[in-house]
Amino acid sequence: MKKRKKGVDYSKWGYIFILPFFITYFIFSLIPLGDTVRFSFFEYFRSGIKEIGPNFVGMKNYVSLLKSDMFTYGKNTLILWVIGFIPQIVIALILANWFTDTRLKIHKKQFFKVVIYLPNLIMASAFALLFFTLFSNSGPVNSILQSMGIISKPIDFMGSVFGTRSLIGLMNFLMWFGNTTIMLMAAIMGISIDIFEASDLDGCNSFQRFFYITLPMIRPILAYTLITSIIGGLQMFDVPQILTNGQGNPDRTSMTLIMFLNNHLKSNNYGMAGALSVYLFIISGILCFIVYRMTNDNDPDGSKKAAKEAKKRAKREAHR
Repeated sequence: MKKRKKGVDYSKWGYIFILPFFITYFIFSLIPLGDTVRFSFFEYFRSGIKEIGPNFVGMKNYVSLLKSDMFTYGKNTLILWVIGFIPQIVIALILANWFTDTRLKIHKKQFFKVVIYLPNLIMASAFALLFFTLFSNSGPVNSILQSMGIISKPIDFMGSVFGTRSLIGLMNFLMWFGNTTIMLMAAIMGISIDIFEASDLDGCNSFQRFFYITLPMIRPILAYTLITSIIGGLQMFDVPQILTNGQGNPDRTSMTLIMFLNNHLKSNNYGMAGALSVYLFIISGILCFIVYRMTNDNDPDGSKKAAKEAKKRAKREAHR
């Protein structure tokens, strides 16, 4: 009787290869996250050379934040995000649809992709310093406008709410629209060309093709883009921090939630900073869940909807 050869089990190697990631995540992410939540329940700050705490205070930090200007800074963060994201997603969709349309036969696509993506490689701090120099009262923009006779005196871009918020939104748009365009291009290129050819045979124009075929087919990538943009918007810090010198001027209308958090960290108030971090985590989780539910199609072929309609008709017939 022949002995069966003992097989080699390779399944364990997958766990071994991903083990370093989980160890690193546990040490550098999970433990600090747990400490942040723990500190949020303590009074822990430094007053001069004297260190206060950590003293357990329960939900006091959370209640104090609700009575602070947190909601005002949250509204500022939302406004700055909207100013940057709406033009970003619109321009990215137009460019992605344009570059992937085989009927246009655009040449040098790779060159244009590189040019579009280049701003994403520039550090946000460098971008903010560049715009601070360009749009200052004695900067090149004011000098050019004055030399052309368009304005008689320099425009104080940083001194108005509209000017400061517009510059922050413009910088966020320029930094991220290239990355969004490349992702949407990849999503559109993943759609079968047969679908577009069939739509052409049915007489669909460019608008019908875009709104009834392209957009529904790239819904998962749109959801991913929106979710990552929301998370990035809540974490907006470096651009307004540098542009307004950390003050959120004028009149704190450009102060974001992360700048507010940074102020607590600078004053070594770790309890309040931890509580604000937990609030940000909860807000981002709720917003991402809402976006996911709104953009996720659980019934792509319409079978569930048809079954519900059939049940409703059956109930109506039974009542008759």
